[in-house]
Amino acid sequence: MPKSFTLIATAIVATALAIAPAFAAQSPAGTWQTVSGESRFEVTLCGDGTELCAKLVWLRDDARTAENLSYLDSYVLKGAKRALENKWRGSAEYMGEVVKGTLTLVDGDTMTINGCKGALCQKFELTRI
Repeated sequence: MPKSFTLIATAIVATALAIAPAFAAQSPAGTWQTVSGESRFEVTLCGDGTELCAKLVWLRDDARTAENLSYLDSYVLKGAKRALENKWRGSAEYMGEVVKGTLTLVDGDTMTINGCKGALCQKFELTRI
């Protein structure tokens, strides 16, 4: 994945993650890595305990651009809502713009994220580590 897409991936992760209710079989809480291996996110319970927060916690050396580093150790998610059993929708502010996305928890160790920033839309796959 090109370096410029790391920022978009970060924004899309931020827009798409949310908590599964306590009765759900699977939750997106945990540590996730892009399939390309260039970034990792820590997803935890936050707020009133019914939300998830996602923090960019690691960047591979070749993804450590000045722009990407500005998001490192920062929370990139606040408030996506559950849409279906294993699907969440939300938005986040990214570089002054609203980015919308959808996260689908494929299984306990795989999620896909679809998101758009302006006319640029992408699909990403992350794995639990």
